Amino acid sequence: MALVNDHVTDASEKKIGGEAPGSTQVARSAGSAKGQDLDFITQNNKLDVEYQLPVTADAKATWVHAAFHNITAMVGAGVLGLPSAMVYLGWPAGVVIMTLSWVATLYTLYQMCALHEVKGRRFNRYHELGQYAMGSRAGLWTVIPCQLIVMIGLDIVYCVTAGKSMQFLYQHTCHGWREHTCTSFGLSAWIVVFAAIQMLLSTIPNFHKLSIISLAAAIMSIGYSTIAIGVAGHAGKQPGAEYNLNGYTRADGVFGIFNSLGTIAFAYGGHNVVMEIQATIPSKPTPSQPNPTLRPMMFGVTLAYLLVAYCYFGVAYTGYHAFGSMTGDQILYSLGHPIWVVCLASVMVIIHVCGSFQVYAMPVYDMIEYQLVKRHIPNGFLTRLVYRTTYIVLVGFIAITLPFFGDLLGFIGALGFGPTTYSLPSVFWLLVKKPKITNWHFWASWACIIAGVIITVLGAVGGLRGIIVDASSYKFYT
Repeated sequence: MALVNDHVTDASEKKIGGEAPGSTQVARSAGSAKGQDLDFITQNNKLDVEYQLPVTADAKATWVHAAFHNITAMVGAGVLGLPSAMVYLGWPAGVVIMTLSWVATLYTLYQMCALHEVKGRRFNRYHELGQYAMGSRAGLWTVIPCQLIVMIGLDIVYCVTAGKSMQFLYQHTCHGWREHTCTSFGLSAWIVVFAAIQMLLSTIPNFHKLSIISLAAAIMSIGYSTIAIGVAGHAGKQPGAEYNLNGYTRADGVFGIFNSLGTIAFAYGGHNVVMEIQATIPSKPTPSQPNPTLRPMMFGVTLAYLLVAYCYFGVAYTGYHAFGSMTGDQILYSLGHPIWVVCLASVMVIIHVCGSFQVYAMPVYDMIEYQLVKRHIPNGFLTRLVYRTTYIVLVGFIAITLPFFGDLLGFIGALGFGPTTYSLPSVFWLLVKKPKITNWHFWASWACIIAGVIITVLGAVGGLRGIIVDASSYKFYT
């Protein structure tokens, strides 16, 4: 992936500067490269073919692959934090915000899929679409920082999630667990174990060959969501469960609402890899079908989103109904019993995040490899082993240092997912499609853009405040 496409910026800007006087104002102001010879797309496509970069190599996927890749990308660690988001929002606001988020993110996901191929150009990466819409330099530096925050942030959260699940599983299955005589291992040790597993999985060369791991992860995500729904639904309302913020200070309530917006945004993260997932579907455009990958991709996305609705709404509503304001950061730990069921769900969480980690790491690997091959450094097995291991070590270290699961969901969700999930797809749609003010797409796009800005600002404030509060009492590297 072209992390730094600045080497083509000057050429692109010369093209833009020489466009015909009849060009639209939007194209001039945004630097849209529509209808022009975009050198960076040609360069990227050439390197994709020559070096078999991780995102586009072995592009043999179908709508089925698209479906389970999207499920793996969507239904992740965030679903287990949705009941805690309901604590601060309450029933009316929580139901409305979650429903609107589902509808809005499905719409922006469609916008991205529909823009995957435009007038003979295929945008295999999120930032390539941004560069087409906004201009080479502006598009690159608008998308890349947000996308990296999301992908690296998610991998950090997955390390924490897997570490906590492994720790819980060990504490409740080891010999002598009932008497609490098991040897104690801190969270840091389990994060290291998970990182070691990721080092092995990182030897998978590209996105398409990750399919089996991604399929297993998708099945596991539906599995542990079903367990959470079933156990919470069977348990019913617990003694002492209340649906209010009594006992919380006004500041806790306000910042909790802010953080909840980020947590909900975090749950809809598939947009950050949707262009890369669509790139795994082979394409042969024709004049009558300029975007042939749209149909199979939307089949997969629709199936994935129906399952997302089942998992998200089911876990959020049954979990909050059972525990009310007593709901913890992670619903599985609030459930507690029957212990064998919670342990089974923990195993599923571990398997799922093993796959999800690699799904979100693959575009990062792609960025790194692009820079390597551009400098004539071969992207063979040894090279991949070195840089991918380095990435996993760095992510694992950060996870050990900042294992604040609930607050990380809100902070990363707001700062990264707000723009990439809600705002940017609609911005690109307006710049590329240029709908008239009388067209419903115009107003729907602006609604998504405004929602993304609100989530980004308020959610980041709430998440950061929670991290600061937790850090004041946290003992590092335990």
